[in-house]
Amino acid sequence: MNNKRRIFCYLLTCILLVGSMSMQSMAATAMKTKDENELRGVWISYLDWEKLPTAEAEFRASVDRMLLRCVDLKMNAVFVHVRPDADALYPSSYFPWSRFLTGTQGENPGYDPLAYFVQAAHSKGLQFHAWINPYRVTGYHNTWDQVSAQSPAKVWLSDSDPANDRWVLKQNGAYYLNPAVPQVRDLIVNGVREVVQNYDVDGIHFDDYFYPEVDNDDPGRWFDKPEYEASGSRMTITNWRRENINSLIRSVYSTIKAVKPAVQFGISPEGYVDHLRSDNRLFADVDTWMSQDGYIDYIMPQIYWGFEHKLSSGKTAPFAFSNNLRTWTALKKRGNARLYLGLAMYKTGSNTADNNDVSEWLRYDDIMKRQVEAGRATGEVSGYCFYAYSSFQEEACQKEVEQLMSVFR
Repeated sequence: MNNKRRIFCYLLTCILLVGSMSMQSMAATAMKTKDENELRGVWISYLDWEKLPTAEAEFRASVDRMLLRCVDLKMNAVFVHVRPDADALYPSSYFPWSRFLTGTQGENPGYDPLAYFVQAAHSKGLQFHAWINPYRVTGYHNTWDQVSAQSPAKVWLSDSDPANDRWVLKQNGAYYLNPAVPQVRDLIVNGVREVVQNYDVDGIHFDDYFYPEVDNDDPGRWFDKPEYEASGSRMTITNWRRENINSLIRSVYSTIKAVKPAVQFGISPEGYVDHLRSDNRLFADVDTWMSQDGYIDYIMPQIYWGFEHKLSSGKTAPFAFSNNLRTWTALKKRGNARLYLGLAMYKTGSNTADNNDVSEWLRYDDIMKRQVEAGRATGEVSGYCFYAYSSFQEEACQKEVEQLMSVFR
């Protein structure tokens, strides 16, 4: 009888052990599957392009090193600027060559940088998302004097045709394509179409440069108010502007899906929703984009604040990370768009003002890690993207990079 009991207990122990091992194996497989499906991306901006050599052989070697570094960082996607300022880092039928490779807008480098970038990314197992600023003509590193005579913006202002003089507008010292003009929207859509048709990109990615800040009571800053008044629209000017952007977004989405349905379209807006709902800037209608089909496949808000960011009053800011995360996960549940988080690697290790006695970014070296973990804990976040590639190379960021690697398999 004792021998039978011993045999029974032995068999039961074996069964339980095997079951436990199976559960662990299943859990490990589930975690691996989840990690494999999680997007982990890095933004490669025009500032990174400026550092690349112009000559083709050296350019290719530098791109290879850059992408291998992304692989070492356990990334699976790169979001690469291809049109920073109504220009192109590829041969375009609509926009002049960008100056961020050669130093001069309109100058042909003699090869196709985008074609190599896409090929090299895919050869290393990285998705390639083509990053476009749809309306911006001049910016931080691109002045009007540096804009090529080939640019549609300069052509419109110099062709003696008054009908297109307001297709590009100067606002707050910078030039923008006018979102109210159908021909401008067509130009942007055509530019997207040629990228999707000609390159094996995995996605088209828009930044948050939509409308600049406007003032409807100041003729010097009311931007496209004359177009609104001429339109006869019954909408408020705020809703009319939102619809101008929405019209572009719908057209871009439908164009991409008509050419290559698998290519994803997403937008990376400013991270604080109250700013996006403003009546005098951006006019980025995330409420519509995230609740209705036919606009975007994903949203990637730039949540560039820490957990402890405060208002000047000392209260936790409504845009501090955890507050923002709750807002965006609630929006995500309204529709079918995936939610990715844009995170600020560039702030790590810096004295970024946040109304604390000592900046949170100096007091901790695991903010990126904890933000990823917080996103995962919601069950609603499908991935992360970090601004910017260059920050991963900076000494001040290395402790954060090391901590982040501990949660990336």
